[in-house]
Amino acid sequence: MRPGPRNLITDVAGLAVGHASDARIKTGATVLVGARPFVAAVHVMGGAPGTRETDLLAPDKLVQEADALVLSGGSAFGLDAASGVADALRTRGRGFVVGDQTVPIVPGAILFDLINGGDKAWGENPYKTLGAVALDNAAADFALGSVGAGTGALIADLKGGLGSASAQWGGYTVGALVAVNALGRVTVGDGPHFWAAPHEMGREFGGLGPASGFDPGAVPPVKGGAGRNTTIAIVATDAALTQAQATRMAIAAHDGMARAIWPSHTPMDGDLVFAAATGARALGDDTAVPLMLGHMAALCLSRAIARGVFAATPAPGDVQPTWGARFG
Repeated sequence: MRPGPRNLITDVAGLAVGHASDARIKTGATVLVGARPFVAAVHVMGGAPGTRETDLLAPDKLVQEADALVLSGGSAFGLDAASGVADALRTRGRGFVVGDQTVPIVPGAILFDLINGGDKAWGENPYKTLGAVALDNAAADFALGSVGAGTGALIADLKGGLGSASAQWGGYTVGALVAVNALGRVTVGDGPHFWAAPHEMGREFGGLGPASGFDPGAVPPVKGGAGRNTTIAIVATDAALTQAQATRMAIAAHDGMARAIWPSHTPMDGDLVFAAATGARALGDDTAVPLMLGHMAALCLSRAIARGVFAATPAPGDVQPTWGARFG
């Protein structure tokens, strides 16, 4: 197993990612869009999620595919980012055809970044525009760190960020995209070592290796309170998965969140993982393949979380330091 050539979720052929950021508000939106509709699923393990159109991603529902997935800041206001994406896709003729109408399927999830030092006194909700701009910016290559949905993200003791990673095995590709805004920490104790370090490939987030030890009985420092936290993610593959199989991949990917954030899946986090499957590669009858796809999704997500925080950059008015400013 190895990272893909970009070490981004867009190593899954046919997918593109775009960001839109507002430095004054300290927020943004990130869009994952397919060249064609893809099978989509979701699994939520946090206690405080904020979502749009996630009910239709259940395997027993009529619509099995989505046109795009949206991650956004802004708490409940940020759900409007998906409306901007849907409007723009409709003008392109993308969507679920109902009679003479075309309805883009654009599920989304949000994180809370309303108390991060940015100017939130907007006169009109900015997120619809941010979503449309992010879609226009969609490409195979994209930035990590303090961009898109990760622009204003915070964790317990550092700035959060937008991360991505990929892995290839057996002819299949899996990737992860994540906006890290967790209640807890991604580093061990007061040091620079990432909880995800045992899963690092190369020096993708500094190459420091695991911490030499930690106190398992220590009470973890956390930030904020109810409704102020969330790690929202997408895992994707080129395998031809059913919606039920994609749901299992999303469930498995949550293990990567637990490996990279301490603590994770708390009552005050809205931790959520979307799954996307483009269907470019047949799954076959080998039962080991779905197992490995879930394992790869968890591996990619843990690495993407660390990469997002590692790549965060400072900005005026920040209320938390970046990993680089504190440890670099």
